[in-house]
Amino acid sequence: MANNAPPKRQDTRKFFENLSGEGKSIAVLTSGGDAQGMNAAVRAAVRMGLYVGAKVYFIHEGYQGMVDGGDNIQEASWESVSSMLQVGGTVIGSARCKEFRTHEGRLRAALNLVQRNITNLCVIGGDGSLTGANLFREEWSGLLQELREQGQIDQSAVDSNSVLHIVGMVGSIDNDFCGTDMTIGTDSALHRIIEVVDAIMTTAQSHQRTFVLEVMGRHCGYLALVSALACGADWVFIPEMPPEDGWEDSMCQKLSENRADKKRLNIIIVAEGAIDQQNKSITADNIKNMVVTRLGFDTRVTILGHVQRGGTPSAFDRILASRMGVEAVLALLEASADTPACVVSLVGNQAVRLPLMECVQMTQEVQKAMDEKKFEEAVRLRGRSFENNLTTYRLLSSRKADSELPTVSSNFNVAVLNVGAPAAGMNAAVRSAVRVGITEGHKMFAVSDGFEGLYKGQIKEITWGDVGGWTGQGGSLLGTKRTLPGKHLAQIAHQMKLHNINALLVIGGFEAYVGLSELAAARDAHEELCVPMVMVPATVSNNIPGSDLSIGSDTALNAITHTCDRIKQSASGTKRRVFIIETMGGYCGYLATVGGLAAGADSVYIYEEPFDIRDLQANVEHLTEKMKTSIQRGIVLRNENCNENFTTDFMYQLYSEEGKGVFDCRKNILGHMQQGGAPSPFDRNFSTKIAAKAMQWITRSLQESYKGGRVFANSEDTACLLGMRRRALVFQPLSHLQKETDFVHRIPKEQWWLKLRPLMKILAKYKTSYDVSDSGQLEHLARVRPKDTHTSAAI
Repeated sequence: MANNAPPKRQDTRKFFENLSGEGKSIAVLTSGGDAQGMNAAVRAAVRMGLYVGAKVYFIHEGYQGMVDGGDNIQEASWESVSSMLQVGGTVIGSARCKEFRTHEGRLRAALNLVQRNITNLCVIGGDGSLTGANLFREEWSGLLQELREQGQIDQSAVDSNSVLHIVGMVGSIDNDFCGTDMTIGTDSALHRIIEVVDAIMTTAQSHQRTFVLEVMGRHCGYLALVSALACGADWVFIPEMPPEDGWEDSMCQKLSENRADKKRLNIIIVAEGAIDQQNKSITADNIKNMVVTRLGFDTRVTILGHVQRGGTPSAFDRILASRMGVEAVLALLEASADTPACVVSLVGNQAVRLPLMECVQMTQEVQKAMDEKKFEEAVRLRGRSFENNLTTYRLLSSRKADSELPTVSSNFNVAVLNVGAPAAGMNAAVRSAVRVGITEGHKMFAVSDGFEGLYKGQIKEITWGDVGGWTGQGGSLLGTKRTLPGKHLAQIAHQMKLHNINALLVIGGFEAYVGLSELAAARDAHEELCVPMVMVPATVSNNIPGSDLSIGSDTALNAITHTCDRIKQSASGTKRRVFIIETMGGYCGYLATVGGLAAGADSVYIYEEPFDIRDLQANVEHLTEKMKTSIQRGIVLRNENCNENFTTDFMYQLYSEEGKGVFDCRKNILGHMQQGGAPSPFDRNFSTKIAAKAMQWITRSLQESYKGGRVFANSEDTACLLGMRRRALVFQPLSHLQKETDFVHRIPKEQWWLKLRPLMKILAKYKTSYDVSDSGQLEHLARVRPKDTHTSAAI
């Protein structure tokens, strides 16, 4: 049953089988404010701990439960974390605890842990919770001596529990912790905000209203900033960037200009901790009153409040929390007596470990810088992710009145087109590219229907106002087709000459990659094609070489996860039911694998990991065993092209036959619903930033290739793909990516997410090998960062 899998390389990886948890006890607690995804982190930490043979305990009600002891500290089982993945908040409870701040409280907590031989703590919370854990660790040996002197424990208990290991995971919707690009809960909070903004925009449009929205973020403006980027807000107020004195006039001028441009609504987003240059609070009501008084606009205030903390976690948060939970247990298993307390973080697309106190100290330095009015310093300390969001927001909101636009344009014409299947976020990318291009002095042209529109001459100028409100629109408003340019090169060259197109920005999937490569290869035959060309990956399949992520794949993952949640609910109600669910992706198993991880699937079938009838039989037996437990349901995901013979119907019939008398079976083909819908906050944000960066590259390339009164660019590095590679956005010549591509199956030869498959299997109780080559390195927080190069920048 071989199905032409990519060749296997020599194995130089490091596996975790030698990391045993036998004889170890791990306790998991959530502390401080709750955040969606905390349950996924608890589930992953518990199951990974049990998998390696450790005893795992829940500590209910955070540090309060640790101090009170008794039934608050309970041993966890595999089944006890079932059905947690899709639940918001934290099911093991969280509480603010004054007693733990006292020496006596920590002494009682130490006694409760020692009585159960718990010397490994997994703490999920914000910087206050993690600082408390570190203090507890530093005092540990002294607390044990005190307990021995009081006669509450003996010397053998002191000896066997001599070192307390601590690993933190940051659960905070504010994303206010330095050292990680995203904290658990932030993406879900953005989902709640954007759902509300999208709903408000429809009513505001009807009545020509101005809406002032207050979002959470007492000390950090991340939620306000990213939601402003994701919905194209007119103005945003955040603590790290107080507006210039006289901002009232500037804002009112911008709002009235937008109305004059026939824009029927205005959205202003305010972080709850927003301040002006004098550290005076700026509130939603202040802004409303000012807009009403000065402009007479019908204005409403909406305070989102705790809605942002609630609801089901997004796919991103589930995957992030699951990766963090597993990584936290690995860090505890590898810790030695002198290992400092660490926090597991996300940088770019990489899970990393950082010293906990370095992160806490830098987080505290941000507040100090803000108190001292060193706002640029505060932004820098927040990290590259925050800084790049702010830079992109400034870039996109820097439009001056038409009378103030550059009087001398660049004289360059730049065309933008969508190619391939529609992907949510394409419109946000076009909007970003058009507005950045106009800001930089270019004349922007929109091409309808991809390469087909390019050779047919469906090319027209697109202005700043034309792309208003595009950010939240799904699909492709320009129109997109899969047609490749190879047979129409002469016509394309003619149209490029006719419209004097000096650069191309292509936003699309595998056809865009192949098509742009064809254009670049035809430069020798057609001089008109000797212009800078750049591709931005946009496809739900996430199958583009040179990029770990594509625009649209996060929205598709959320659609899959949401549907699987509903199906699981149905299966739980009926009991003893297994669902076979088919996902999209062509030959690429990204959606099936990562969707399976986010939905808590029992098994996932993909093309990249060949399987035969024996594997199917083993999976059926695994589900049969599962039906004997209290979790009497099953979810099986199948990538649409995982195997030409083992179709969805075949698997449904096989599972139905083999499961007879134990479980019954249903099938569900998700189909094109994975391509539809409004883009997720992540896709809006990612597409806005990546397209802005691509446009800046085009500007530089045009300036460098403009000689003798014309643009001439025919070197390899002027036909590029801009992709996310591990921790950075990188421009890569298309010609260099050819050898990394399996053109027959339209997938990259190396795919980072395959490393997540063992993690998914472990969490579904399968014995497997898990590659930990990337784990185990405790890094340090970079304080002085090199200036951005043209080739890379963190997202």
